[in-house]
Amino acid sequence: MARSPALTGILFAIGGTLIFSINDVSIKFLSDGYALHQVILIRAFVAMAFILTVIGVSERGFSQIATSRPVTHLARVLIVMVSNVTFFVGLAAMPLADAVAVAYVSPIVVTLLSIVFLQEKVGPRRWAAVIVGMLGVIVMLRPGAGVIQPAALLVLISAVLYASGNLLARHMGGTESAMTLSFYVQAGFIVVSLCMGLWVGDGHLATESELWAFLFRPWIWPPMADWPVFLATGLSVGIGGLMVTQAYRTIEAGLIAPFEYVGMPLAILWGLVVFGTFPDAVSWVGIALICGSGLYVIWRETVRKRETDAA
Repeated sequence: MARSPALTGILFAIGGTLIFSINDVSIKFLSDGYALHQVILIRAFVAMAFILTVIGVSERGFSQIATSRPVTHLARVLIVMVSNVTFFVGLAAMPLADAVAVAYVSPIVVTLLSIVFLQEKVGPRRWAAVIVGMLGVIVMLRPGAGVIQPAALLVLISAVLYASGNLLARHMGGTESAMTLSFYVQAGFIVVSLCMGLWVGDGHLATESELWAFLFRPWIWPPMADWPVFLATGLSVGIGGLMVTQAYRTIEAGLIAPFEYVGMPLAILWGLVVFGTFPDAVSWVGIALICGSGLYVIWRETVRKRETDAA
């Protein structure tokens, strides 16, 4: 029996998200000793090697790199680049599970943006789920502690940009393959990271601030013990990126986005096993609100599909 396109897209989204979790934990692990742009550069070279290998053995070959939409690709590359930088700078200063929880506002933002840019229909119950999810984000920002966490705000900005990049992938899906979209993103990472290395790779803008140290510390040559971690982050973003991009370019954004929440349990597990951190009571409230709203969206989408099919 042929698998439905919706199910295939959902499986790609789930698989890509699970693989992406390796990227998150790897970069947080590397954040104590390396500059972010150096990590992204090595990661992009590994991911690009994987993507070029897949393109080379695919039926269309390297002809699929050609595009008639260079400006749109450039816009998406810039969005994804800033999304990555803001997320990983915030991640370096936050517990892994907390950062991932705030980032999971992204599927909620996808639902909102899909209404405006893709004219997708969202009913009142899904609107209620969006509001609950945003309340969860407010809890994670912890304004009652006297000051909103700057790191959490960076992750929130990243989530909005990530959602925008995924909607662009959906918009471009009619003419651009997942290979093409992933190729240009990794090419952009390489170019921007090299430029950053030439500008601040000597560490002259390095700061003692926990939030910005990851961005401006000097480049160093990684010891052999760290190369497997670099390899893991490159392969995870290459494979996971292809899978998530394929999901968003083929299936309705509002349907795919909530399935990215499967990464939350893994983030908690990685945080406990690798970093010895575990969400506190306030974080659990925020996680419950954000993930609960996503699960509700999934349930409502299932009901809506059944009603549509029955009609």
